[in-house]
Amino acid sequence: MSQPWRRRRIARRLGHVAAGFCPFLSALRVFASERSENRGVMPTSSHEGPAAEDRHGRGLLSAGISRAVVGLFSQHTGRGPTKARTTIDGELIVVLLHNSMTHAERSLVDAGRHAEVLQMRRTFQETMRESLVTAVEELTDRTVVSFMSANDIDPDAAAEIFVMDRPV
Repeated sequence: MSQPWRRRRIARRLGHVAAGFCPFLSALRVFASERSENRGVMPTSSHEGPAAEDRHGRGLLSAGISRAVVGLFSQHTGRGPTKARTTIDGELIVVLLHNSMTHAERSLVDAGRHAEVLQMRRTFQETMRESLVTAVEELTDRTVVSFMSANDIDPDAAAEIFVMDRPV
């Protein structure tokens, strides 16, 4: 059984994630789903269980995108994230990554060099852009019309966001 102080700490962290990512992702979801037949429907992700995966036919695709993105991060940075989840909603694909910092990046964060780590992450993502876009295009048989990345230090999280030319 977890201790009360630990639950409060986790709740604060989750609140931080929600405050940082949710408004941004909500706005993107509305943008991407304006022309979608899925408008107003909760997005499909690989965590919804086998029935939802079969019904929507997206479970294998979500898992494939997650594996491809994790593999590319590992290839480019020497260490991939320990957790990844891909959500697909209409033309929008979001890959949420957790625990992807290298030991060197963690050391810089511990020394108070957050800005440098975030800049390094942006630089890595710029160099991975072509590979990430190509992987998603090949897996979805769609064209990526916009690609964006966002990073956070605490918690160690990143979002890779793809807007496709038509619903997936």
